[in-house]
Amino acid sequence: MAYAQNFIAVLFISFTFVSTSFSQSILGISPQLLDLFAINRVFRHRKIPNDNSLYCDSWRFTVETNNAGLWSIIPERCISFVQDYTTGDRYSSDSAAVADLSLAFANTVKVSNDGMDAWVFDIDETLLSNLPYYVEHGFGSQIFDEIAFDKWVNEANAPAIPASLKLYKELQQRGFTIFLLTGRSEYQRNNTEKNMVHAGYSNWERLILRGPSDKGKLATQYKSEKRKELEDEGYRIRGNSGDQWSDLTGFAVAQRSFKLPNPMYYIA
Repeated sequence: MAYAQNFIAVLFISFTFVSTSFSQSILGISPQLLDLFAINRVFRHRKIPNDNSLYCDSWRFTVETNNAGLWSIIPERCISFVQDYTTGDRYSSDSAAVADLSLAFANTVKVSNDGMDAWVFDIDETLLSNLPYYVEHGFGSQIFDEIAFDKWVNEANAPAIPASLKLYKELQQRGFTIFLLTGRSEYQRNNTEKNMVHAGYSNWERLILRGPSDKGKLATQYKSEKRKELEDEGYRIRGNSGDQWSDLTGFAVAQRSFKLPNPMYYIA
């Protein structure tokens, strides 16, 4: 018991030191913690391995729960982990789990026949996957290159996320009005629409992109304002799906919001 108390005390001191000394989003590890988590150390008869897989899985957890806060690139030691995650079964399974829960909630909504029950979708890493782009750009280990990404967007070849495409169609069948709310800019409208149709999406009510007055706004503010405009038009935003917390939080939030996995990048 004394060892456990000492462990907790050191853990608290270490994390306090990190949180007051750094503004970095990725969790810092003090020398004391490195010692505590060294390979083969036993705590309550459990070995705590100091390997990349465990570290990166915990790092991904902090990202998905928004505990990591603002961050710019994934840790170098986690490149292989993120690659394996995004190209393997876990990403597909996690995305499908979110879609299943989204549909379960949608089935509890009594959709009226006035067309005002809305569901808002982000696009990138929510409906469309930019994984082909990130395969060529380090899976999020490189500083974002806006010019290169815009070139990728113009190609209009991003595939659909299968679980999201299925959810999208099932929501339409249940009578929800679909809005697409993306951080892409207005000049990308034609290629975005082309890509969406090519990937299998259709019959959305409106595609909302950043206009000149939205330039420089944080995503949380921009998307909140656009949702508020929908509410002012009389729409009831029942659901909202996005891969970033900035897609979902702020004001004029949906009745239920659903976060898709994305360990490759963060948008404030």
